[in-house]
Amino acid sequence: MIVTTITETPAASDADTIAVGLLEDEPAPDALRGLVQSGEARSSFKSLALTHAAGKRWLAVGLGKRAELTPERARVAAAVAVARARELGTCTLCWETPADTGEAVAGALVEGTVLGGYRFELFKSKPRDDDGPQRLEGLLVSGPAEIAQAVADAALVADRVNRARDLQNRPANDLTPTSLGEYAQALASETNGLTAEVEHRAQLVARGMGAFAAVAQGSEQEPALITLRYEPPGIGSPPTPTLGLVGKAVTFDSGGISLKPGAKMSEMKFDMSGGAAVLEATAAIAALALPIRLVTVIGASENLPSGRSVKPGDIVTASNGKTIEVNNTDAEGRLVLADCLAHAVSLGAERIIDLATLTGAVIVALGSTYSGVMSNDDDWAAAVIAAGGATGEIVWRLPLHPEYDELVKGRYADLDNAPEARKAGTIVGGTFLKHFVGEVPWAHLDIAGSAWELDRAYVGKGASGYGVRLLVELARGLSS
Repeated sequence: MIVTTITETPAASDADTIAVGLLEDEPAPDALRGLVQSGEARSSFKSLALTHAAGKRWLAVGLGKRAELTPERARVAAAVAVARARELGTCTLCWETPADTGEAVAGALVEGTVLGGYRFELFKSKPRDDDGPQRLEGLLVSGPAEIAQAVADAALVADRVNRARDLQNRPANDLTPTSLGEYAQALASETNGLTAEVEHRAQLVARGMGAFAAVAQGSEQEPALITLRYEPPGIGSPPTPTLGLVGKAVTFDSGGISLKPGAKMSEMKFDMSGGAAVLEATAAIAALALPIRLVTVIGASENLPSGRSVKPGDIVTASNGKTIEVNNTDAEGRLVLADCLAHAVSLGAERIIDLATLTGAVIVALGSTYSGVMSNDDDWAAAVIAAGGATGEIVWRLPLHPEYDELVKGRYADLDNAPEARKAGTIVGGTFLKHFVGEVPWAHLDIAGSAWELDRAYVGKGASGYGVRLLVELARGLSS
């Protein structure tokens, strides 16, 4: 979808459909006045009405009270509008930004439209255009010139979210660890200031990454340690800490020897969602040329049962020297992340955030509304929470009390990856990871409830691309 800002009125544009937000107790444009007077068009949030005037379709979209118009409500309203526009066969949609609502709302309208218009059709033998609503080709945003940069940035980031969704939605026989590594290398080759390195099984062993390598040993597919670096062009020493982004990318998780139930196991292709989010956020940060150094580490692997698989009771050694009892092979994400976090620290990351679909327990605790965040640093946790609030990718902080450290102590090794007590499952996962970051300010986001089936108006079912927008906002705040 091509997104463009215009300063001319929507009626003068070449859009075939115009979306106009109606605010409570504020006048409507002339083209919609009749609909409003008849009561067919209302300002109540998410209400829709359609009319035709001057050779164009006009969609009246209720935005509610001006005081309640947040960027998140703008995203939802835009998604409602784009769904109706597609049903009408719209090729080019024009949003008329409500007067005096600012850059944040304009950007949110773009995000809601681009994300709401997403469809994954890579494996469809019959194009959807032949049997259903078509894909929007263009989005125009009519408003003052000063919103142009916000619109362009929002369009860029929303596109990266949709690319993350593409990665998530690809099946595991197509998106292997190797192909994810190749995608990262191709991305780096076309992005100024970004480099990528991919290492496989032999290199993991050579690096002493016994935890990560143990997860991968049951599969014939080579694992991939994907490391990206972003150096802002033209900036010698950015006055900001080097930001480390770490993502779990288990491209299929059967549970290994601790096999998962068969029901919904197909969804375990989404266990690479954290890796997809940090990869596309890295690309967005580089494309925006934010003045911040990045170190991005992604651990990609399959987790499968075989005669070579790691077994319950095995003991492995991570790259920082910590020994781990693997008492449940389905608690593999923390093993992958352990070595990836330690690697990010060794590469000079001075602030770290990791994203992972780590525990089902976070869904029990928070549903899909919030992701859970745990952190060893109050200021860093506050920055992550603020970035989530600004983007609508909201997070809820869970505690890391010293008593939880007792739960992850191993009987025969330093740590236990799956304590039998089954207490505080999400917190225990975060507590385990804390042992691999040292004193570096770090935050862990458990996105198991948010990465897919989020079911918000602008992402619906399937992959959500959750975390891309939050990470970009976090980097923007850190670099300002």
